Amino acid sequence: MAVAELTAPTCAKQGLGSSQLSYLSARTSSFRRLSFRPPRRTHSSRISCSVNQTAQAPVAVETEVPKSNKPECFGVFCLTYDLKAEEETKSWKKLINVAVSGAAGMISNHLLFKLASGQVFGHDQPIALKLLGSERSFQALEGVAMELEDSLFPLLREVQIGIDPYEVFQDVEWALLIGAKPRGPGMERAGLLDINGQIFAEQGKALNAVASRNVKVIVVGNPCNTNALICLKNAPDIPAKNFHGLTRLDENRAKCQLALKAGVFYDKVSNMTIWGNHSTTQVPDFLNARINGLPVKEVITDHKWLEEEFTEKVQKRGGVLIKKWGRSSAASTAVSIADAIKSLVTPTPEGDWFSSGVSISVLNVHEYISLSLNSILNSLV
Repeated sequence: MAVAELTAPTCAKQGLGSSQLSYLSARTSSFRRLSFRPPRRTHSSRISCSVNQTAQAPVAVETEVPKSNKPECFGVFCLTYDLKAEEETKSWKKLINVAVSGAAGMISNHLLFKLASGQVFGHDQPIALKLLGSERSFQALEGVAMELEDSLFPLLREVQIGIDPYEVFQDVEWALLIGAKPRGPGMERAGLLDINGQIFAEQGKALNAVASRNVKVIVVGNPCNTNALICLKNAPDIPAKNFHGLTRLDENRAKCQLALKAGVFYDKVSNMTIWGNHSTTQVPDFLNARINGLPVKEVITDHKWLEEEFTEKVQKRGGVLIKKWGRSSAASTAVSIADAIKSLVTPTPEGDWFSSGVSISVLNVHEYISLSLNSILNSLV
């Protein structure tokens, strides 16, 4: 094991007091924790930096240390600076814990930086990210943590990476379940459902055991509605209303197609409903949607297009994108996850609604369906 003593450059900042940046690293064979507090930033202060010319070069000392499960240090978080807590944090909200499964995948690669930057939960909401991967993806998780580290997000106070959901989901208030096995060539849907069903059953059990009792769960891995039902069935101590299957990407796609046909910007389209799973069997509901407050059929008079082409365009949008680009729609999926979260934590505009797969009970029959939710939902979550 190599031990090196480093002398960092010294920086002087006019009008800036000292702040504290600390790192707590703990890792068993499958778990690592990163924690830090970024230095204070002010718009009016001028920063000047100089290297300590008398500093000695790092000296590595080789020592023999027996292998153990002792915590390992991670990058810049190994250094402790004698800094003072910044004033802006006094107005921040209480830190929230957000778990993301499939954290080494492409969707997460787009989503995590939105979460850490404050784009999703707000610019006064500090966040701890708990990233779940697999043994095969653990090195990639370390790479993700390194990129988050290098991005210097003030709101990102903690990063944990691991492969055990019972550790990663500890006390989380949001669980974004993205990781799932994709359907491969020649694979039947029943076989895919059997594999993914086991994944989401196990994650549901873990959430039930260690997560916050009011954790909000958004299932992205397909088929998302079915997987959400499996997950909630294995988490009986968490309210069923807290589980959502992601249909926001389809809602966004449907709004885009209606806006293009009507010749308006997409923010003029509202009240869009997606019925069914995220698949080619879904039904985007143009009958109840509105453009500039008017029923769609009053604005788009080409009813044949609405009844035939529109639905197919939305259903097959993902497949067309893959053929064009050679990869799946990871970026727009990440945006739709962020949109879904924001719709759950902020009031819905009067008269509008959004689409999400939710659990309902009708005549004592428990079903999981996709439907649109209005502002009443905000009082439930």
